[in-house]
Amino acid sequence: MTDPTCKACQYSWPKVDHFIADLGLSKAYLHEDQFFPGWTVVVFKRHATELFHLAPTERIQLMEEVNLVAKTLAQVYEARKINYELLGNQLPHIHWHVIPRLAGDPAPLEPVWRVQHEPMLRSGSDLQSTVQPLQQAIQNASGITNRRAPH
Repeated sequence: MTDPTCKACQYSWPKVDHFIADLGLSKAYLHEDQFFPGWTVVVFKRHATELFHLAPTERIQLMEEVNLVAKTLAQVYEARKINYELLGNQLPHIHWHVIPRLAGDPAPLEPVWRVQHEPMLRSGSDLQSTVQPLQQAIQNASGITNRRAPH
């Protein structure tokens, strides 16, 4: 099921070149703003806005996929803590923000949303040098091959 008004369903968000891995029920993408290094979004493939809209088996698998991303980010970035956010107010489509909080975090006690900063955007080879280690780590941890099919 898709929603013609949903940016996630229409593949206009997240950016295709930020793709990390197809996890099964979801896909992982590097968040556009890398002020918090490793910030990743895990986007459910089909349109749903609430966890209770999912079958119990889907909820379990989705949480395992979020867990895989979190564990990978913790290892790759040597995170002190992982933050998890599932909101949906601005984009009503199930997607998790998985954010590693690092030793040099500028505001370790604040949610990322409250930290004023200039967005740190990555592109080209800089973006790929950030995405590729995550792709490799997820593949090593799970056996998932990083299919490049954005849709």
